[in-house]
Amino acid sequence: MTRHLPVVLCLLAVGVGLSSPARAARRTRPLFEPTDLELEDPGTVEIDLQVGFVQSHGPGRLVIPDFELDVGITRMVELDIDAAYAIEGPQSGPFSLDHSAPDSLWAAAKVGLISVDGESAGVGLGLQVGPKLPVASGSHGVGVEGLLLIGLRRGPAHLVVNLGAFVDPAPDPAAGRPRGIEGGLDVDVDLDDRNRFSLTGELGGVRFLSDDPNQLTATGGLAWSVTPRLELSVVALVGILSGGDRYGLLLGLSPKFHF
Repeated sequence: MTRHLPVVLCLLAVGVGLSSPARAARRTRPLFEPTDLELEDPGTVEIDLQVGFVQSHGPGRLVIPDFELDVGITRMVELDIDAAYAIEGPQSGPFSLDHSAPDSLWAAAKVGLISVDGESAGVGLGLQVGPKLPVASGSHGVGVEGLLLIGLRRGPAHLVVNLGAFVDPAPDPAAGRPRGIEGGLDVDVDLDDRNRFSLTGELGGVRFLSDDPNQLTATGGLAWSVTPRLELSVVALVGILSGGDRYGLLLGLSPKFHF
């Protein structure tokens, strides 16, 4: 079963997105979430699932789920599939399950270019790039997104600088493509010698080159490695600019498998 798990999850995400009615107006582009520079071992699959509620400056949405699938191909190459499915509320009034709101699916290769790791400090450089697929109902055109990843480690602190650009699929036939440049920081601080507990944080921003409001969002949370193959987390989100979400709370589950 684990051998076919990546394919099954991708087909489910695409099928759900294509079956969703196009009832919503043009949505705000999903927030940019800075990523880390960790590469899975060859033959290892990690599924990063998050569920919760997020309130935008318009409707709120129930995220069920936001997921990232990482598949180790070689020691320096990883396949990443990133997508999300949510139920969004109406533009005004109390929240209700009004319409579906799937995001585009990003299928990317993450490649490690340089890694220098000492006993107390280290540095790494990598790339993550790939197409954005229009799986949401009404969206069209294949997009692309690419990131340069610069990783720094000092003692228990891990910092990854993200710098990149994107062109997304158009959300509907009458709309233009969201496009812009993006950047952010991904931070992880180990709290104990066994690496069981850690503080996590992200700061991500988008400067749009299209007619979309700019975004700047911060997150913070706590991660618990229950076993070497299972991590649980809780993350709070706060929007700083009006182009993104206002606040949210997400619960995470990240199991690992071998195939």
